[in-house]
Amino acid sequence: MPGWRWTKKPTEQAADDGAGHLSLARESLRELIGDARLPDGVRESLAHDYNAVESMLDKLEHGHLHLSVLGRVSTGKSSLLNALLGEERFSVSPLHGETRHSSMHAWREAEAGGIFLIDTPGLDEAGGEDRELLAKEVAGRSDLVIFVLDGDITDTELDALRAALSQGRPILVALNKADLYTSAERAALLKSVRDKTAGLIDPEHIIAVAAQPRPQIVIAVDSDGDECESERPRRPDVAVLRLLLWRILETEGKTLAALNASLFAADLSDQVGRRVLAARRELGEKLVRTYCVAKGIAVAFNPVPVADLFAAAFIDVGMVVHLSKVYDLPLSRKEAGKIVTVIMIESAALMGTVWALHFVSSALKVGTIGLSTVLTAGAQGSIAYYSTYLVGKAAAEYLAQGKSWGEGGPKDVVRKILDSLDRDSVLRDAKQEILARMGMS
Repeated sequence: MPGWRWTKKPTEQAADDGAGHLSLARESLRELIGDARLPDGVRESLAHDYNAVESMLDKLEHGHLHLSVLGRVSTGKSSLLNALLGEERFSVSPLHGETRHSSMHAWREAEAGGIFLIDTPGLDEAGGEDRELLAKEVAGRSDLVIFVLDGDITDTELDALRAALSQGRPILVALNKADLYTSAERAALLKSVRDKTAGLIDPEHIIAVAAQPRPQIVIAVDSDGDECESERPRRPDVAVLRLLLWRILETEGKTLAALNASLFAADLSDQVGRRVLAARRELGEKLVRTYCVAKGIAVAFNPVPVADLFAAAFIDVGMVVHLSKVYDLPLSRKEAGKIVTVIMIESAALMGTVWALHFVSSALKVGTIGLSTVLTAGAQGSIAYYSTYLVGKAAAEYLAQGKSWGEGGPKDVVRKILDSLDRDSVLRDAKQEILARMGMS
């Protein structure tokens, strides 16, 4: 999260606060998993996410914390994790993009408890879009992220850093391979990174490390005065990073875990909401078309001129009542009638030509004593179909917005729907469907 800062607290107080956050997070996630109101298919479409929620609950129950590394290929992410662990657990290779899948190991220091380190594929792996998504997903479900650089931060890295920050996780930036630079060069690089990430990362959370320093060259002179060159391995320099991590985890660990879980639950809840709304829209669309055909046929067969439009209005009211149940916002017939009236008034004002055509077509029934019904049925029925389709679309939008027309009111909703519809196409398809149902095609 931009501007996130570690604030020192007494350990005991932090533990108490963290326990409270964990309790709230557990309750939130359990409610999400057990929600019985989800339409058929929605839970199945989110199976992967629900499995992640189950893992998140298990993680919370056992007090586990997840720390992930994120960065470009070959910045030394795996080496940095090995240096923190103090042993070679993560695969390190000179080959470009060797880490192809995320991997996780427990931080095996005695006081670490349930802290796990997670390695991820490089963000810029050639042709590795799936790996980049995996890296961001792992980072998004971790409690703290270490963003690894091996030089000045690039625009690509800044974009990735912002994407990770947008997920609300605290991030530390580690300038790795610091041993490759002189003290002056290292100071200049740190200043540049801090300047470019100003307002995003706390400057104190941008530090230099050397996860796998180059061996030290040692030159010895023997008794004959000949020089002999050898290499002396150097220990990783990650003490400052380790200390910073321990301070954060000791004071904020439980709160970080709860924050991560809450953010994940909120994100999944939003996904569920979108899937539920999409499922309801799909079901509503089928329902509306069923009522459109019913009204189109009723109007086409009705020999009474002009009045057929109003006589069939009860079909629109019934459709809106049915739609309200689909959206889990039940309406009475009186309420539905008011909504239909509002939509009809706004529609008449915005598409007078279509309504005039309906009345002309209806009036023809009088001049031919109903004999022209076959000739006018398709045209008049298709206009009735169209009007009901418009009512259904507008009512669905009203319900999707929680029984609200929004800031622009019903006129704006109807206008947008009219603009989105190809009237000629809808009328043509409606006519063909109605005549086919009437056996006149």
